[in-house]
Amino acid sequence: MENIVLHKAETRGHANHGWLESYHTFSFASYHNAERMNFGVLRVLNDDTVAPGMGFGKHPHRNMEIISIPLEGDLEHKDSMGNTTTIHYGDVQVMSAGTGVQHSEFNKNKDSQVKFLQIWVIPNKENVTPRYDQISLDKKDRLNTFQQILSPNSNDEGVWIHQNAWFHLANFESGFSSEYKFKSKGNGLYLFNLKGDIEVNGQELTTRDGLGIWDISEVVIKANSDSEFLLMEVPMELPK
Repeated sequence: MENIVLHKAETRGHANHGWLESYHTFSFASYHNAERMNFGVLRVLNDDTVAPGMGFGKHPHRNMEIISIPLEGDLEHKDSMGNTTTIHYGDVQVMSAGTGVQHSEFNKNKDSQVKFLQIWVIPNKENVTPRYDQISLDKKDRLNTFQQILSPNSNDEGVWIHQNAWFHLANFESGFSSEYKFKSKGNGLYLFNLKGDIEVNGQELTTRDGLGIWDISEVVIKANSDSEFLLMEVPMELPK
């Protein structure tokens, strides 16, 4: 029997710091909800908007897989590993914090905001050597299909992390439907709907809604309007 958890967009945690507006699907910083600590090893899903010329100063992370997916604008990244890069819409960035890393993220544009998803996944290995990677994707490769952007395998499509997880992005045209088959037994699927109206096994989702589903091996996703969404398949059991 499948299990489902629905997170409507308006029920997310919200913080507005002036320079940063953030919506939290799971407990983060000052937002604490005991019923929303994680979905399996998916620990953080923040929907961030950074004002022109502003950003996050240098701050530390350790023993977490951190994925950034830009949705609009350009975000400059600097870290203690010596990387200085800019990520744009169409890119995916990953950082294995491992034994410890410091980084900063800034919107260098003076006249446009940056929107991006910040995602944390609990790793299956602790105290690894910190690692950074980013890739550019062809957005045409997600039209009416699932474009893999992350996996556990360094030689597979997309970036990789220290976890038995797979992420996909998809743009479905109105009326299109497709079946997503889980990659690994014991995993769950968290779908975050970026825009449009879709159905997941008959459950309707509107823009910025999230749906977690597990104890099932496949789901059917149908677009009721032109839609864009992110699929995150992750282990449901936390590392011991």
